[in-house]
Amino acid sequence: MNWLKKQNVMIPLDFSEAADAALMVAREFVEDVTQLHLFYVLPILHPTDPAVIWHTATDESREQRVEAALQQKLKELGYEGADIHVVIGNPETEIIQYAKSKSVDLIVMPTHDERGVSPFLFGSVTEYVVRHAPCPVLVVR
Repeated sequence: MNWLKKQNVMIPLDFSEAADAALMVAREFVEDVTQLHLFYVLPILHPTDPAVIWHTATDESREQRVEAALQQKLKELGYEGADIHVVIGNPETEIIQYAKSKSVDLIVMPTHDERGVSPFLFGSVTEYVVRHAPCPVLVVR
């Protein structure tokens, strides 16, 4: 076994091309795709959000839609069998809590995407994870 190989590698995703690149890099660190933990954090809906007011979306339905989209994306990329986790909450704290609970060996995540508000939001998440992670963090450009 190669000394660089890991048992549990976590990849926080945001459906960006940068996250896809991080996923491909992460694959190099594991023997089997089942050792990859893909992680997506949905934001908490504000009580005045139309989906909440009109009862058109529940937390469970949102999680199921994201999980289905991730399954489809993995199938397209040839990564079927990777572990998918979708949660609702604050990305920074959820990523750190999951990494601790699953004894993650390595977190591979993108820097920020250069579109829209994403650089500010995902950049700050990456910085927080780098500072507080219980394991090494590989940041992919």
